[in-house]
Amino acid sequence: MAQSLDELIAAGIEGRHVLVRSDLNVPLDGSTVTDDGRVKASLPVLQKLANAGAKVIVTAHLGRPKGQVDPKYSIAPAAQRLADLADFNVVVAEDVVGEDAQRKAAALQNGEVLVVENVRFDARETSKDDAERGSFADELKALTGENGAYVDDAFGAVHRKHASVYDIAERLPAYLGDLVKTEVDVLKKTLNDPQRPFVVIMGGAKVSDKLAVIENLIGKADTIIIGGGMGYTFAAANGYKVGKSLLEKDQIDNVKRYLEEAPQQGTEIVTAVDVVVADDFSNDANFEVRPVEDIEGGTFGADANGLDIGPKSQELFAEKIKSAKTIFWNGPVGVFEFENAAAGTKAIADAVVASDAFSIIGGGDSAAAVRKLGYSDDQFGHISTGGGASLEYIEGKTLPGLEVLGA
Repeated sequence: MAQSLDELIAAGIEGRHVLVRSDLNVPLDGSTVTDDGRVKASLPVLQKLANAGAKVIVTAHLGRPKGQVDPKYSIAPAAQRLADLADFNVVVAEDVVGEDAQRKAAALQNGEVLVVENVRFDARETSKDDAERGSFADELKALTGENGAYVDDAFGAVHRKHASVYDIAERLPAYLGDLVKTEVDVLKKTLNDPQRPFVVIMGGAKVSDKLAVIENLIGKADTIIIGGGMGYTFAAANGYKVGKSLLEKDQIDNVKRYLEEAPQQGTEIVTAVDVVVADDFSNDANFEVRPVEDIEGGTFGADANGLDIGPKSQELFAEKIKSAKTIFWNGPVGVFEFENAAAGTKAIADAVVASDAFSIIGGGDSAAAVRKLGYSDDQFGHISTGGGASLEYIEGKTLPGLEVLGA
């Protein structure tokens, strides 16, 4: 049974070093944070610890620097955004476990927060070798002195067997952060005891990334709506030509099997009836709407590139969403970054917001899409901070960062 943050605080943490794994993996434009959702989500636990007088050390990753120091992946802009939003003093180290981190950790005052540099600047963080990860975890532990504790509040990383997620939890008294606990509680209820009808919306580029998720949800969800790039593999499985649209030919047989099995297990799979196609993968391309069974029959012929769901599909999907009591949405249904291919994702978001359902936005691109389109977080029941982690949880996988905590 996982120990909670409240249990740690009740035990007394004034003056103790508490190492917190946070999720500060934010999108950047140069040194500007373009979506601070994860920084805001990390604040409550850090504030709670600071208020209790802990000396807090934050570890986090940003991007994939591949085990080397790379200034463009520095945690500094995310740490600066944290400092802008926080009511506590934030100190930033220039390294991860080196001299600067050691000196600043030792000098921390009660209620202060130190953010060390991107943990993925050290190749041992993501090593497959247990001993290498262990040696890095030992050095992280050393930052906490004689009476340290560890709190995992980075749901976006719990599916990784990394040193700052897994190995450190074997070396320090380990506790479940409030953000991670909320994520687990929400996803567990969604998977095991949803209010019905339970409607799942699956979008995004690749069906192969979400095959096991779809398979696990057949028989659990009442309706699975398929959009985005993965929708063209479903169209091909139904025997339609898809032009130059994203297609995973090696997954067609799997998709056919899902289309056969789902109704037998009480799950309806709903796919697009029309799509917005273009003659190029660009917002400046020429666009037209085509019925899904005749994508290549229009102006662009076999060069048609599907970029969004069409207006009839928007209506069809919205009608299915309207009756839902629980919604899980992962992945945009079009290339929402292009203004001319964002209408489908906006229509889905409108329908989700207008419904009476408890809605879960499954992190990653879905969260970025709803924010980019102008929606606020409080218009949805829950926005997950971890796209990959939430998908793996829904898929039924064991997540190392949860397993090590007993969660």
